[in-house]
Amino acid sequence: MTNSDLAIALFEACRERSIMLATAESCTGGMIIAALTDIAGSSAVVDRGFITYSNEAKMDMLGVHAATLDAHGAVSRETAIEMAAGALALSRAGLTLAVTGIAGPGGGSREKPVGLVWFGVAVNGQPVTAERKLFADNGRDFIRRETVNHALELGLQALGASQAAGVLP
Repeated sequence: MTNSDLAIALFEACRERSIMLATAESCTGGMIIAALTDIAGSSAVVDRGFITYSNEAKMDMLGVHAATLDAHGAVSRETAIEMAAGALALSRAGLTLAVTGIAGPGGGSREKPVGLVWFGVAVNGQPVTAERKLFADNGRDFIRRETVNHALELGLQALGASQAAGVLP
């Protein structure tokens, strides 16, 4: 499925469940929320998007702790979880999707290579989950598009809608 198809499927799943959605985006710079707001009527389910590219923005806008960033870095499970939790707490959303990663072409290291992305997913009343994904280093645009795709899939999974939408086998 394309990002557009996934965005429509997630939009429909949220609308059917009367759930608002918010994003907390770093490496995608707002591409996830843009995919959702490209849909006519998106205001029925989209609450807001936090674009938190810098560490300061992550702390100021989402409440990510400086100690978390110092101990684990911006691209980490811990930061993705705090981003998703912060977006949930600071919005009217019942579902939040957070992404933080290294899209390249520079900025990678042996421990955190280009293509590494951490995803955080928060749903009201459930523990925040995180997932690590290492995308092929096929360029910045590729990594960012794949990140959007996977985040939308995770949103569908969180709502139990992925199989119904034909996303998963």
